Amino acid sequence: MHTLAPLSTIPHDTIESLLDASFGADRKARTAYRMREGVAAIDALSFAALGSKGELLGTIQAWPCALETADGSLHDLTLIGPVAVLPEAQGLGLGKALTQATLDAADSGPWPALFMIGDPEYYGRFFGFSADATAGWHIPGPVERRRLLARLRDGCTLPQSGNVIPHPAFASEALRA
Repeated sequence: MHTLAPLSTIPHDTIESLLDASFGADRKARTAYRMREGVAAIDALSFAALGSKGELLGTIQAWPCALETADGSLHDLTLIGPVAVLPEAQGLGLGKALTQATLDAADSGPWPALFMIGDPEYYGRFFGFSADATAGWHIPGPVERRRLLARLRDGCTLPQSGNVIPHPAFASEALRA
């Protein structure tokens, strides 16, 4: 049995240890880390999965980003990830539960444009993410194009091209909306 809690209630070093166990100590060299440099995770969209004794089994985080177009305009985006589950707790549905919690929170708040780097078969089938909108997006590092996925709420449109950048103001603006 597990419960979900706000990630902000978990000590930072405990989260870092879980991320190291899930992805390795070299994880910070990945492209996704470049898109969130200098910004803090969005607390309202970041969760922890806790075991029956309160131990941390998994996490999901969300980060404020923007799609910056050639004219300098910014279009708010929310980077989802990493979704991390301890190796010994994988296969219990924790990643799916964490992702659904983030999507439910995003859908009820001011976060209509979500994106991630992930498995299109999994995140497409269960959560509606696809690479359809991201073909012209440039990100700060290598990525398999088919793994750059977006999920846009009905009525949300984004430019076909631009650079994905960290956007510190978006998190505070979204929470005031």
